[in-house]
Amino acid sequence: MRHLMNPLDFTTQELDRLFDLAGDIEHNMAKYAHACDGKILATCFYEPSTRTRLSFESAMTRLGGRVIGFSDAGSSSASKGESVSDTIRVVSCYADICAMRHPKEGAPMVAMEHSRIPVINAGDGGHQHPTQTLTDLLTIRSLKGSLGGFTIGLCGDLKFGRTAHSLIHALMRYEDIRFLFISPEELRVPDYITEILKDKKIPYEEITSLEDAMPRLDLLYMTRVQKERFFNEEDYIRLKDFYILDTSKMELARPDMLVLHPLPRVNEISVEVDSDPRAAYFRQAQYGVYVRMALILTLLELV
Repeated sequence: MRHLMNPLDFTTQELDRLFDLAGDIEHNMAKYAHACDGKILATCFYEPSTRTRLSFESAMTRLGGRVIGFSDAGSSSASKGESVSDTIRVVSCYADICAMRHPKEGAPMVAMEHSRIPVINAGDGGHQHPTQTLTDLLTIRSLKGSLGGFTIGLCGDLKFGRTAHSLIHALMRYEDIRFLFISPEELRVPDYITEILKDKKIPYEEITSLEDAMPRLDLLYMTRVQKERFFNEEDYIRLKDFYILDTSKMELARPDMLVLHPLPRVNEISVEVDSDPRAAYFRQAQYGVYVRMALILTLLELV
């Protein structure tokens, strides 16, 4: 039985097969409409989410399965003090696979250790968000043609942003990747990540100017400054509008550059950018359904 806690749980060869399956699903949806008949997905979300939870629910429903679960800790037995380990033991009696989001780092790992069904980490604190990373990788591969040979800029909250951390780790395994980390001093990428990049001799730069970065990029990965990760509101207010991508900045970019964003956005991407053909973030959300469908089929060993 396999689980997904970290994007690195799958080799690059296994990811290729997963993405090939996702591509087949995209173009042959009817072929998979009953692949999960009789199967149940439990969505155990101890932290608010819209996109990730609905994406999982859409994926399972499109596969012919059913969904049970809860959307915040207050509506679960966690509000009575039940542990994650006890919850997953019970959920294992009710469902065939579980997607768990939790504000505490490592909580899905605890669930995995006590589970009798596959567990998918749907985000744990500021640590990992592996299915978002799979979504990002599938989007890049589908729209750029390969996972390698490009310069990617990650912009915004690179200190607390679990989507950025996961994506950086995943891309380290591919050839000829160059990173530009665009952030204010207070939200720089953690040192442990830059140390790994140095050890692997993967080129990276840390800069503060988004305008300076734009002409150099093949991909721009925007992130929001997350209020829920800050210890005080004063720092959040000071930094939340540090970067705003608008049409004037897009004019500095290459004609084939793509803009990605894990969503939800607040105001870090102006709505005027949405009509730019290089804005790929809503297509990215659609790829998230395909890759989660492929992941569910793979972990349930139905392919």
